[in-house]
Amino acid sequence: MNASSSATPPPMSWRYCGNQIKLWRTRAGISREDLAAEAGYGIESLRSMEAGRRKPSMHLLQVADDMCDAKGILAAGAQFLLPEKYPYFAEEYMRYEAEAVVVHWFEMLLVPGLLQTEETARTLLNAHWPPLDDDTIEERVAARLSRQTVLTTQTKSFNFLIGEAPLRNPLSTGEAHKRQLLHLLTVGEARHIVIQVVPDAGAHPGLNGPFILLDSQEHQRLAYEEGQAMGLLHSEPGKVSLLSQRHAMILQRALNPEASVEFIAKLAEEL
Repeated sequence: MNASSSATPPPMSWRYCGNQIKLWRTRAGISREDLAAEAGYGIESLRSMEAGRRKPSMHLLQVADDMCDAKGILAAGAQFLLPEKYPYFAEEYMRYEAEAVVVHWFEMLLVPGLLQTEETARTLLNAHWPPLDDDTIEERVAARLSRQTVLTTQTKSFNFLIGEAPLRNPLSTGEAHKRQLLHLLTVGEARHIVIQVVPDAGAHPGLNGPFILLDSQEHQRLAYEEGQAMGLLHSEPGKVSLLSQRHAMILQRALNPEASVEFIAKLAEEL
């Protein structure tokens, strides 16, 4: 599917390229009906692409370029319509994640993205609603795996608190889930990476949702929260302090690193 969901505004690149098609078409005196017929699209599909509600296709850009004698200007817009690596609301966070020297990540229902196998990442993206097109899924799987190279930087510190639920919940097959658990054990062997399990027992602040704390080289701490269709990066001291306090309380409930390894290993053996 190429249509943007109602909860997510269309990317600016869709709107810009669609508007350029309309401007060039109007300037050349070409009707929407004629362009639609030449490109093999229905009128409403073309109208949606010109309005940016639907992603303008590379085929349409080329046909419009030829019909409007745009001399490659419209066709050149295709490079800006490649699938986005990340949801638009997470792009700012990704820049700070790459620069952080310490990452504290808490997840109650999912394995953190930096620790996901390709199978896990692909399964989660295939379950996205509204459905993502194949190109976007491939781009985002590749981007997620590429992000994980940051884990090899031994001068950075990574601390992951993971709820019991995602460790027990196979997202697809038992074999794929076992590979995910074994991957956690392998990654956790690095001295700068700590993985701890938060048991599913009783009420605690972590039930309010996941979050990430990032510490920079300049000794600044940021906090990031992500929901169904939004992401918030906090720098305000009061908000960051509150989430830091919650993290400390969740950490008190977590198994120590050695016990967490035993817990995950036992789950993997049972599969």
